[in-house]
Amino acid sequence: MLGKLFKKTHYIRLNQDRTAAPKDVTQPNIPDGFYIKCKACGKLHDREAYEAQSSVCSACGHHFRIRPIERINMVTDENTFEKMFDEVVAENPLDFKDYEEKVGSTQAKAEVSEAVTAGTAEISGRKVAIAVMDPGFMMGSMGSAVGERITRLIEFATEEKMPVIIFTASGGARMQEGIFSLMQMAKTSMALKRHAEAGQLYISILTDPTTGGVTASFAMLGDIILAEPGALIGFAGPRVIEQTIRQKLPEGFQRSEFLLEHGFIDKIVKREDLHRALSKILSAHKEVKYA
Repeated sequence: MLGKLFKKTHYIRLNQDRTAAPKDVTQPNIPDGFYIKCKACGKLHDREAYEAQSSVCSACGHHFRIRPIERINMVTDENTFEKMFDEVVAENPLDFKDYEEKVGSTQAKAEVSEAVTAGTAEISGRKVAIAVMDPGFMMGSMGSAVGERITRLIEFATEEKMPVIIFTASGGARMQEGIFSLMQMAKTSMALKRHAEAGQLYISILTDPTTGGVTASFAMLGDIILAEPGALIGFAGPRVIEQTIRQKLPEGFQRSEFLLEHGFIDKIVKREDLHRALSKILSAHKEVKYA
């Protein structure tokens, strides 16, 4: 009895030169990417369970960054998304060194042609124009092509009398395009102004991170502004602000919860609830004109 209670645990030993254990010890064969670690709490998730939970940590609720097609599939009716403006891609107006090579390698790695995917889809049978920014493509930076795709989508929605839904995720304007990237702030904002004057609905959904020129333009112009839990939302980063004003910022500053408390956004919606929330908003505003 006592022998069972105090049975010594067997450990895998390393050799003195810190090499692997002896060959007769069976090692687990875990394929790359099988486990995903939560950056917020450190919990390990197996990929299948992680994807089944909409890429949200089951332990702490952290919302992982995801790709455009995943978001589109989560919130739209099955097989209704039709991509538009994929031919609009980045150019190099300032002859920035190695910019074309960087864009090309990112396109190959991300398997998309730009930092925003745009098109039309249906949500509970209601047709909408939808754009989703991609944090995996040069951190979702807004260059001329990104601004052009979003502007064309808004203009199409205005003409077709459709609501616009934009998921934002961006580090800001794309520095390689200089003033050309900054001009997209005005261009997208004017397109949204005409969309509003036509009496159409615009829903902005802020995800992690939404910063820089995107925050300073179309991200904060929604008739209704939603956000995912814990998303970083702001113009300049917290460290830059602290160095500028020489003060310590409040806990949670620039997170979606802080912005909701101070009236900058309308509601925080968990990813699993987003399809239902959008359906309700679209249904409630079906006959509403904003002009």
